[in-house]
Amino acid sequence: MIEMAKELGKLLAQTDEYQILKVTIASTGGDEEISDLREELSGIEDLIGEVLHAGDSPDDDLKSKYEDVANRLQANSAYQRLVSAQANFDKILLKVNQTIQKGIAEGAESRIIMP
Repeated sequence: MIEMAKELGKLLAQTDEYQILKVTIASTGGDEEISDLREELSGIEDLIGEVLHAGDSPDDDLKSKYEDVANRLQANSAYQRLVSAQANFDKILLKVNQTIQKGIAEGAESRIIMP
C-alpha cells in the first residue's frame, strides 16, 4: 500500500496542474510585493487573533486595514495566478481523494479479505 501511495505521488507530480503550480510558486517566491503583503496580512491576522482572544472585537480601523491589505494582495496578478494554479491542482487532489473514498467504501463491502 505504501508503494502504491508513493507511485501515486510520483504520478501527481507529473500532472500538468502540478507542474504549473510548481513553476508558479517558483516565480512568485521572489516577488517582493506578494511577500510584503502576505507578511503584513499575517501581522494583522495576529493582531486580530490577540483582540479576539482577549474577548474583544477588532475595531473598524483594524478591520479596514485588513480588508485593504487583503484586497491589494488579491489584486496582484502574480498572486491571482498562484491561487488559480493551486485551485486547479486542488481539483485533481479532490478527484483522487474521492476515488480513494470510493475504493474504501467498495473494499468495506467486499467479503474477500486481501493481504
